[in-house]
Amino acid sequence: MRVLPVNTDVLLVELDELSQAVALNQSLLDDPIAGVHELVPAARTVLVRFHPTRIDAAELTALLLERDVSAPLGADGEIVQMPVSYDGDDLAEVADLLGVTPADVIAMHTASTYTVAFTGFAPGFSYLVGGDPRLNVPRRSTPRTAIPAGAVGLAGTYSGIYPRVSPGGWQIIGTTELPMFDLRLDPPATLRPGMRVRFVEAERSTRQQPTAPQTAAVAGDDSGSRTALEVVEPGLGSTLQDLGRPGHADLGVSRSGALDHDSARLAARLVGNASDAASIETHGGLRLRAIGELVLAVTGAQVSATVRPASTPETETETDAERPAARMPAPRSAPELQAFALRDGETLELGFPTRGNVAYVGVRGGFAVAPVLDSLSTDVLSGLGPEPLRAGDVLPVRRAAVAAVAQIWGADAPDDTLHSRLPAPGDVVTLDVVLGPRTEMFADDAVQALFDQQWEVTAQSNRVGLRLHGPTPLERRDHRELESEGTSSGALQVPPNGQPVLFMADHPLTGGYPVIGSVASYHLNLAGQVPIGASIRFRAVTDPQGQASATDDASLTKEN
Repeated sequence: MRVLPVNTDVLLVELDELSQAVALNQSLLDDPIAGVHELVPAARTVLVRFHPTRIDAAELTALLLERDVSAPLGADGEIVQMPVSYDGDDLAEVADLLGVTPADVIAMHTASTYTVAFTGFAPGFSYLVGGDPRLNVPRRSTPRTAIPAGAVGLAGTYSGIYPRVSPGGWQIIGTTELPMFDLRLDPPATLRPGMRVRFVEAERSTRQQPTAPQTAAVAGDDSGSRTALEVVEPGLGSTLQDLGRPGHADLGVSRSGALDHDSARLAARLVGNASDAASIETHGGLRLRAIGELVLAVTGAQVSATVRPASTPETETETDAERPAARMPAPRSAPELQAFALRDGETLELGFPTRGNVAYVGVRGGFAVAPVLDSLSTDVLSGLGPEPLRAGDVLPVRRAAVAAVAQIWGADAPDDTLHSRLPAPGDVVTLDVVLGPRTEMFADDAVQALFDQQWEVTAQSNRVGLRLHGPTPLERRDHRELESEGTSSGALQVPPNGQPVLFMADHPLTGGYPVIGSVASYHLNLAGQVPIGASIRFRAVTDPQGQASATDDASLTKEN
């Protein structure tokens, strides 16, 4: 067993085999360590997220190394019967690869009891192990762009079921009608780590649905309010975001949430909401119309914010040339980093960022939108949460509770505001990096190149990750295939082309490319504000635990 660094608040435990990873994960669930708040089991690893203010990495490492990992795999987990129609497109090809008949493949697949080892790839996607060892087939050489929900596939020694339509390279041998992930169920994932599965041919099964109780979908409750925000123009990448949905790794769900937690919290507090209330996150170009009297605030990226008066019956039918000057609407600028009123019918227009990457719009009372797993965050990778904003959407606003409205400056803001310290396209931003857990897989020159060169943020970047480009790709010295293991926000995953991807809020729960290092947790908010066209220079952290409590002042340093 090895304990490897990932970040100031994340460790990766590497074990010799899958059964040990499953045993360690179960041990930590049965007998938790104080300060540990999430576990992500994988093929031979367990990712451990912890609170550094409650336990430090050295103490946690010692406690992890004491754990017994000798428990047998899948000894007593709950058994789920999985009805399968063995009509998959790849069934005949799998049979040819193994030198048997399709009937033999079906017999092998239904003869064993599988164990859910870990989840990942998508919510509800479980990696099942313990099948017939002869069912060891490679992934397809060319992945499909769309595999249907319920497809049962093989990859290596794993078996799995696709919970929704998605691309993939597994060999599909059948389909099941049993839902793998359904938000009407409690819990929504049919399979979770430690459970056992028996595959049976559909015509011999009872086709029973999961026994978990179903609950009605939660309806948006506006608590008697008649106010709302209408989306006139959605702008770029506009979504609802709060601080995410942590603690659902057993369902295959990553945290998601705002790219810049500090700015999202500030937008909430400026209008008197709880600091974890949802705001609108946008890359600019957003236009919102008030239905009723509202109080808003704009934080994050530096954008122009213009309030345009409500149209009258006369002005609605007039062009700008026809409208007399006396009746011309008089737009006004919304104050920076302060709460302001948006009257009934008025429109807030946001420009595109001149500094920073994402802006946040908070509204007093918060949005009366149904949460998904206790969060209003839109996860663009998994498809969980509210849909991205579209023109014509009406977002109901709750009636505000009595609460203080925060104010960070008086009438005159200082020259060195939060906005002025955000990066602009062309700037070079310095981000601290904790090396590990797979630094040893890279040549020494590659590690040096990570820190010596600037990395441009390319146009292919999004909420899943910043795709970086540097003049010298990062070369691996160890080219062995890395089994899937847990990932975290800030991870610098390096695909075969040597150009790293910096995982952001909507990153996958597990990944199969090595992570050379991770942007330190205290710099993740700044990383979320790095725009396309800016560059990043990485700086090695020599004392991750000492830096974990550092202020964010250092994170705002940038080069020109």
